Amino acid sequence: MAFLQEKDKKYIQDLFSNLSNPVHIRFFTQEIECQYCRETRQILEEVTELSDITDLHIYDFVTDKDAVDRYNIDKIPATIIEGQTDFGIRYYGIPSGYEFSSLLEDIVDVSKGDSGLSAQTRQKLKQIEKPQHLQVFVTPTCPYCPKAVRLAHKFAMENPYIVADTVEATEFPHLAIKYNVRGVPRTMIGEDIPIEGAVDETVLTEHVMEAYNNL
Repeated sequence: MAFLQEKDKKYIQDLFSNLSNPVHIRFFTQEIECQYCRETRQILEEVTELSDITDLHIYDFVTDKDAVDRYNIDKIPATIIEGQTDFGIRYYGIPSGYEFSSLLEDIVDVSKGDSGLSAQTRQKLKQIEKPQHLQVFVTPTCPYCPKAVRLAHKFAMENPYIVADTVEATEFPHLAIKYNVRGVPRTMIGEDIPIEGAVDETVLTEHVMEAYNNL
């Protein structure tokens, strides 16, 4: 059964009609597929078929060790949205529900190669010269999660030292427990700085810079 209805396909084709540069979707699964691996692969296959400049590369988490190591993948299903470079955008878990819109909008941003962040935020993020890890915990039914996801991914696009993960909390309960996720969205900056809810660009910048300055 197809994931996308005809009206969805038309909407996505219109959205993708303005894509400017190729986008490579890299998906990590395994031979005996994990929970939601099959559904995630189907979503990605259907989406990438809707544009001539989007493509899907599928890797086996067990046997494709070079790719796993290169992209530092530690769990599946894992999806990377890559353009002319790897911007550090990661999805762990199925990008369904409200997160499907985040996936589509990320593809558009990556194709443009532009985060859309303010000049002030861009200038501050340029100061980061050490690895910074953001994890945004979400669920598919959370209407506020895409805002947090999109902002974290924009930060990753802006600085090569930043990697931003979207983590579907119910698929990775051990991480939800580890980071005390009781509501979503919850963004972790590194291991110690949590942000509750979907904050604006200025607030996230302040917290990210604080974490960086305390490294």
